[in-house]
Amino acid sequence: MITVLGSINLDLIGTVSRIPKPGETVPGGEFSMAAGGKGANQALAARRAGAEVRMFCAAGTDNFAEDALRLLRADGVDLSRLKTVTGPTGIAMIFVDQAGENVIAILPGANGSMGPAEAEAALRGLGAGNVLMLQQEIPQAATTRALDLARAQDVTSILNTAPFLETTPDLVKKASIVIANETEFALLCGGETEPFDGLMADWARTHRQTVIVTLGPDGAKAATPSGSFSVPALKLDPIDTVGAGDTFCGYLAAGLDAGLELEQATRRAAIAASLACLKPGAQPAIPYAAEVAEASIGSK
Repeated sequence: MITVLGSINLDLIGTVSRIPKPGETVPGGEFSMAAGGKGANQALAARRAGAEVRMFCAAGTDNFAEDALRLLRADGVDLSRLKTVTGPTGIAMIFVDQAGENVIAILPGANGSMGPAEAEAALRGLGAGNVLMLQQEIPQAATTRALDLARAQDVTSILNTAPFLETTPDLVKKASIVIANETEFALLCGGETEPFDGLMADWARTHRQTVIVTLGPDGAKAATPSGSFSVPALKLDPIDTVGAGDTFCGYLAAGLDAGLELEQATRRAAIAASLACLKPGAQPAIPYAAEVAEASIGSK
């Protein structure tokens, strides 16, 4: 069983010719809405990977809530712990350019109501063998409490460092597994980027945890206190990279929950993240386990 404590958003997505600079207006193309939120995306990815998933989250009483929850319900994520808050559901405003790159602004809405009480509810009854997934789109007080309880209860905690916050460098030290992109890992290291492999190895040994850095089209690298490895991404032309990182996190958690070794789980997660770049939107693009299995055979 995987427990997710995190955010639910509705993504408002606009395609643009290129990402605008501050103060600049650029011509756009299509507009769409899709369910999102890093917590919800990762929960759905883990579920589509084959895991049993329950989610502790909050949604508003506006018209966006049902759209934000629809795919989670359709795929069987346990939402019995959903908190309904009077007011708006969380919103992500996303611009995607012709190369598939994106910029995102988050308006927290109901996500801002999550606190230590929700963390305590999420961890109640968990112990060794359970997996907890966390991100940073809900208040840090909730995430901090969850990580402290996970450590005390011997729960495997996976913390995704996005979106990177001022408090992130201290918070990550509490997690069992840290997942960051290249920019976020450099921020954890005080801006240093070289030697990259050495920095990862030093981090894993010093903090006695696993650190995984996602590298986009170059796959991912992982370091543990006892060793390191790299896994490739699929070679493809991306359409939209919005949900790739969350897909990676969810598939990694599902693999570990299913008993896969870390390298095998990371390799599968990298393939799933690659496939997520072939469709627009975050949740609609998350592949199912059968698609990932088929792509895995073709990549060998």
